Amino acid sequence: MEKKKQTFEEALARLDEIVRQMETGSARLDESLALFEEGVGLVKFCTGELDRAEQNVKIVQQGEHGEPTEKPFAKPE
Repeated sequence: MEKKKQTFEEALARLDEIVRQMETGSARLDESLALFEEGVGLVKFCTGELDRAEQNVKIVQQGEHGEPTEKPFAKPE
C-alpha cells in the first residue's frame, strides 16, 4: 500500500502539536528526543515546501507593448 504524501498544512499542524506537547514537559526524555527529531524533519519539509512555492510565484506585469508578461517572484531586499 502506498503512503499518502503529507501536505504542508498537515505537517504544520503536527509541528504545532509537537511544540504544545513538548512545552508541557510531561514527556519522558526518550519521547522528547523522538518528538524533537520528528519536529526537525517537519521543519525541513515545511521549509522545502515554502521554497518550492516561492519559486513558482509569478508576478504579472505589463510588457513594453501592453501585453501581460510573467516575471519570477523576487524577494524584497
